Amino acid sequence: MSARSKARKRALDVLYASDVRGEDAVAALDRAIAEGEGPTNDYTATLVRGVVEHRARIDELLSSYSQGWTLARMPAVDRNVLRLGVWELLYADDIPDAVAVSEAMALVTDLSTDESPQFVNGILGSIVRNKPSIV
Repeated sequence: MSARSKARKRALDVLYASDVRGEDAVAALDRAIAEGEGPTNDYTATLVRGVVEHRARIDELLSSYSQGWTLARMPAVDRNVLRLGVWELLYADDIPDAVAVSEAMALVTDLSTDESPQFVNGILGSIVRNKPSIV
């Protein structure tokens, strides 16, 4: 597993735990760093901070592209993997779109339901196709 893949997994851990607990993900990240349990890869913090900074726009896009599914109805893992994927698609200029989608697929394949990869791929694929009009 590459360093960036590990960073994505750790960012997902922080985002997921914060989502389930109803706490701010950046505060949870900062607390982990202060306690010496923070991520060793700076990309984890970049991901968490980026998702939190752009969460309103990301969630707006997810709501409009996930036909028939509200954010609250999505499994928490899927919701947060999608947030990471959308952030990488729209805000991480050094990450190719195919890599962002592939990494998101790998996370949900390993950590979520059997239907999740198809669901996540469909939403991210639609966002990729419409990216020129989104950005």
